[in-house]
Amino acid sequence: MALLEAARVGGEVAGSITLIGVDDANTALLRAELARFVPRLEVSEPVEEPARPVGVALVLCDAAAPIGAHTLDVVRRLRAGGARIVFALGGIHAHDDWRVIRDRNRELLAAAFDNRSGFDIVPVSPQLAAAARTTADAALADRAGIALLHARLAAAAGAVTAADQAEGVLRRVLADTRRRIDEQIEALRSAADVAALREERVELLAVGDGGRSIAMAALHNRMQLAKVDLVHEVGARIRALNIAARADVERLGRAEQRDYPRHLQRTVDELTAEIDAEIRHRLTDLTRLVELTVRAFASTVDDEAEPEPTMRVAQRVAAPPRVGPDPEPRHVGAEDRLMIVIGASAGFGLGRLIVSPFALMPALDYATVPLTLLLGAGVAAWLARARGQLADRAHLRQWIADALVNVKAHLEQRVAAVLVEAEDQITDQLVRLATENVVETDRRVGEIEDLLRAAAARRPGQLAACERDLRTLEFT
Repeated sequence: MALLEAARVGGEVAGSITLIGVDDANTALLRAELARFVPRLEVSEPVEEPARPVGVALVLCDAAAPIGAHTLDVVRRLRAGGARIVFALGGIHAHDDWRVIRDRNRELLAAAFDNRSGFDIVPVSPQLAAAARTTADAALADRAGIALLHARLAAAAGAVTAADQAEGVLRRVLADTRRRIDEQIEALRSAADVAALREERVELLAVGDGGRSIAMAALHNRMQLAKVDLVHEVGARIRALNIAARADVERLGRAEQRDYPRHLQRTVDELTAEIDAEIRHRLTDLTRLVELTVRAFASTVDDEAEPEPTMRVAQRVAAPPRVGPDPEPRHVGAEDRLMIVIGASAGFGLGRLIVSPFALMPALDYATVPLTLLLGAGVAAWLARARGQLADRAHLRQWIADALVNVKAHLEQRVAAVLVEAEDQITDQLVRLATENVVETDRRVGEIEDLLRAAAARRPGQLAACERDLRTLEFT
C-alpha cells in the first residue's frame, strides 16, 4: 500500500507541516527519513502545541501508551482552526502490542469528535526504514510506513497532483519489481538454498554411527578418571580414620578398649555410606555427560529446552565391609614376667630405703621386713599393670591398622565393581541412543535428498518464469 500511495517525483520543497509530538531522538530520525522523499515537505521542529493556527499538522503518537487528554485538547483546537491533521504512531519496532494501542487511539478520537468513520493512524518506524535502506529490503521499507506517511502528508499539503503520484508510483513499482526479479534469478542460479541442504547432509553423514564412538571414548576416559579419584578418596578417608582411631586409643581405658571394635565398625559403616553417595554422584554426572554427548549428534535437537536425562544406572546395594573378628587376647610373654621381677626388685630397694631409719629404733626393727615386702609388691604390681596397659594399646593399634587395611581393600574392590557394572549399563543405553540417532539421521538424509531433487526439478521452470517476467517489464 505504501508503494501505491508514495510519490517520489520532483525536487522542490512543497508544503509546510507542523509536527505535534515529543522532541526526542526518534522524532528527529523520523524527520530525517521524511526528508529523503520528494517532493520535499517542510516539517517543523516538534512542539507540544502550536502557537498559531496551522494548515497541516502531523500528530505523532507513541506506541507505548494511548493518547491522553492533553493530546485530545490539541487535536480539538487544531480541528477548530480548520487544520488538516495526519496521525502517525511511532515506535512500532519496540512494542509488539502497537496494534492494540492504535485501535485504542482510534476509539478515543472517534468518541471525542463523534466521527463514526474513524481516524486513520499511520504506523511508522524510522529505525526499520534505516535498516531497510541498509539491507535493500523493500518489504521491510514498506513495513516501516515512512513512504505511506509521506504520501498522506503530501496529499494533505497539496504538494502533488494525482497524475504526478500515479506516474511516480508506476516508475517505483516497476523498478522495485525488476529488482526483485533480478534477486530471485540470482538466488536461483546461485542455489543458496540447495547449498544449505547439501551442507546439512554432509554434516549428518559425517557422523554415521550417531555419535557412538565419541561417546564411548568419553565414557572410557571419564570412567578411568572416576576410578582414580574414588580410589584416592578411599585411601584418604582410610588414612584419616586410622589417625583418628590411633588418637582415640591413647585415651581409652581397659573397659573402653573392649568396646572399641564395635565403635570402629559403626565408623566404617558411615564411611561406606559416604563412599556410596560419592559414587552415585559421580555416576549421575557421568551418565548426564555421556547422554548429552550422544544427543548432540541427533539430527533434531531442541536448542531452547534441554532434554530431560533418560539414562539411569542401577547401583547394587552391598553390605559394608567388616572390620574382622575382635582382637584376640594379648599373649603374656617374657617381657611381662621380666617387668614383674624388675618391679619387685625396685620395690624392695625402695622399701629398704624408706624403712632404714626404723632400724635405729630396736622396737620397730621387726616391722621393717613386712613393710619392705609390701612396698616391693605394690611397685611390682603397678609396673606390671602399666606395662600391660601399654602393651594392650599397642596390640589394639596393630589390630586397627590390620583391620583398616582389610577395609581399604574391600572399599577399593567395591568401587571397581560398581564402576564396571555401571559402565556395562551405560554402554547398553548409549548404544540404544546412538541407534536412535542413526535411524533419525537416515530419515533426515532421505528428506534432504527429496528436497534436493524437488529443487532441481523446480529451478528451470522458475528461471524461465522470471526471465519471461523481465521481458514483459521491458515493454511496460
